[in-house]
Amino acid sequence: MVKLDRLITVLGGYGVRLVGPRAAREVELRSIVMHDPTETSPAFGDVFLAVGVESSRRAVELAAAAHAVVLLLRSDLDTDEELHRLGQQHEVTILLIDPAVSWNQFVEAVYGLVFEGRETEAGRGPSDLFALSDTVAAAVEGPVTIEDRLSRVMAYSSLQQQGDTARHETILGRRVPEEIRGLFFERGVFAHLAESDEPLFVAPSTHHGLGARTVTAVRAGRELLGSLWVTCQGPLPEQRRRILRESARTVALHLLRSRVSADLERQVESELVIALLEAAPDTTTTLGKLGLGPGPFRVVALQAHAHGERHSAVLLAFERATTGFGWSRPGRSALFGNTVYTLLPCGDDPALAREWVRTVVANLPEHVTIAAGIGAPATPGQLPTSRNEADESLALHTTRKGAITAVSYDESWDQILLQRMRTAAASGRIPARGPLADLARHDATHSTNYRTTLRTWLEAQADLPAAAKRLDVHPNTVRYRLRKMHEITTLHLEDPDERLAMLIALAVEADHI
Repeated sequence: MVKLDRLITVLGGYGVRLVGPRAAREVELRSIVMHDPTETSPAFGDVFLAVGVESSRRAVELAAAAHAVVLLLRSDLDTDEELHRLGQQHEVTILLIDPAVSWNQFVEAVYGLVFEGRETEAGRGPSDLFALSDTVAAAVEGPVTIEDRLSRVMAYSSLQQQGDTARHETILGRRVPEEIRGLFFERGVFAHLAESDEPLFVAPSTHHGLGARTVTAVRAGRELLGSLWVTCQGPLPEQRRRILRESARTVALHLLRSRVSADLERQVESELVIALLEAAPDTTTTLGKLGLGPGPFRVVALQAHAHGERHSAVLLAFERATTGFGWSRPGRSALFGNTVYTLLPCGDDPALAREWVRTVVANLPEHVTIAAGIGAPATPGQLPTSRNEADESLALHTTRKGAITAVSYDESWDQILLQRMRTAAASGRIPARGPLADLARHDATHSTNYRTTLRTWLEAQADLPAAAKRLDVHPNTVRYRLRKMHEITTLHLEDPDERLAMLIALAVEADHI
């Protein structure tokens, strides 16, 4: 939002001249509409950009039809007096653009002024959807909410008349309650939003504390970005339905600009995080740019998978990890390959990191599965090491079928070390001859299972009762099998090195069964 007086003052620096009648200086400009010759009905907005309109008279008529306060046009054909007369006739303030300034440069400046003209309480310009919600609510005369595709509240109007229990619960919970979402599914509301841009009247439901609603899709091209809802007493008259449709276009523009801005912020954040993970020379400066203190930190490595979706799951996880203002997020994240890396300020207890992973998972669709590894605490200079630890913890988590809790390096270092040894053994060549090969041939020929017994005994650290319990046999049975193994091949079970080598080889073999 920006006031008319400020718009004129700032654009004057771009060679823009006021040639038409001037509206009140304090008039607030909240929305923009650009001429689109493919549209059959006029769009609505406070500022009208007459891009590609050759006739000044036609431009003024279009601006008046759009209920615009200000018209910006480029014209060499009309005198200032003629433009002033047209502006007075249609009650539109006319600003004439310097022909030396391209529309591309100019449009960017106008959008920046109108949509980011003032700071909000959140510290950002009105991509401030709350200000836009108030504007729409006043125009349609009913409380408004703006929601994303998952029915999460992005903004709502301060107007509370006609508000109902469902609206209050939605705002307090920042999301439409599941029971009401189910009702909308049953009534085909979401199916309508997916296919149509026409406003849909939603009848009230006393049981759900739901008053009457009218909803319209917020869409960019064919992509559904969200929805715009207005609480009403009954079906809206055509004039308010038209306002709601046009308001949805303005909301879409806000959301697209917010997305672009967020994507740029994510890119910058990613580059800074990756620099730290790759041993940036000036860690203090880099951390300062990210708004982080001196640490200690933990690096979290996260991967997301979904059936039939190769890349979308990890992109969605990255979006969730970076959603929100920097100061409201505990960590900073980067997408590197197919892995999301996050720096989390936390110390010895990995509980904070696990809670962060749970929060990301909770905000993902149910069909998306997550694997995560948490590095040990690290100073800024140790972040590359913590990243390697997070990678190894992640690899261990992926081998644990059905495991939910993220693996923490400092709690699972022993398992990670064994995993390293298994990987090294598996990438090389397991000896084709030797005691394990002899036992394998015997098992295959005589349908015995001596290798399983040997591995269980080794894992039990030569404790016969413990091994027998795990195998569900009598200790004498284990003793008998060990004696038979000695008859089949040469075993040096008293040698700790050979026992360790056999245990690793048997573990690698089990991993590949």
